[in-house]
Amino acid sequence: MAELSHIDEHGKARMVDVSAKPETVRTATAQAVVHLSPQLLEMVRNNALEKGDVLAVARVAGIVAAKRVGEIIPLCHPLPLTHTDVRFEFLPDGLRIVASASVVGRTGVEMEALTAASVAALTVYDMCKAVDKGITITDICLLEKTGGKSGVYRREGGENHP
Repeated sequence: MAELSHIDEHGKARMVDVSAKPETVRTATAQAVVHLSPQLLEMVRNNALEKGDVLAVARVAGIVAAKRVGEIIPLCHPLPLTHTDVRFEFLPDGLRIVASASVVGRTGVEMEALTAASVAALTVYDMCKAVDKGITITDICLLEKTGGKSGVYRREGGENHP
């Protein structure tokens, strides 16, 4: 089993020193699923909510969140992202949000992709809660990552997840 890299020899939390690691191209893709009522799903699909274009606002929120991970998650390194994207897939009962991030760096971008998907999902909730407070967010997970010492990771069934 791998050691926890964010714990020092005394059991205290620490930021990992990545200065000796080589820079490589690193990517990550994550998802979140937002379950919506049929009425609300149609309103989102038809851009019929009073607050405005739910998907456009959620996309921008996810991108901004990915860029700010080093500020909001205490032990994450601030990273100069080279790309981030948030896209949406309509499901029979809601939306699947898929977020990706890329960097040329010494540490991975999994947290950036996960944060982008999560914040985009929270933004959908915020934009839609006036219509239905019963919205549920599920299945936040890493789908894929590349680069670095550990190489490629792909979640089994990731493209078909949820």
